[in-house]
Amino acid sequence: QVQLMESGGGLVQPGGSLRLSCVASGTILRINAMRWYRQAPGKQRELVAYSYSDGGTDYADSVKGRFTISRDNAKNTVYLQMNSLKAEDTAVYYCNADIGWSFDGRTYDYWGQGTQVTVSS
Repeated sequence: QVQLMESGGGLVQPGGSLRLSCVASGTILRINAMRWYRQAPGKQRELVAYSYSDGGTDYADSVKGRFTISRDNAKNTVYLQMNSLKAEDTAVYYCNADIGWSFDGRTYDYWGQGTQVTVSS
């Protein structure tokens, strides 16, 4: 049974920083892409940051230059460093990953339960 568990959310003032973590646990043979999404009240879930298995990264335009995605493959963990936070960054942040646990090379899509980030003075 593979699980993703996020942590690090909370309340922060505008201009502040937070670091989110997401740990994958269970029987894991490979992790390909790892991603962070967010969903604000009344809005659709949106892709925030993408970490490719080859080390490449990509970001939504709204967070470029402020957010950094990184991963520690030895710990099956992905991070999201969020700086210069704005009120519009307020949302539930979800971790998503393509994880394989069998020898056939396939991967499956897994989601964490989400962690709340609130940016407010």
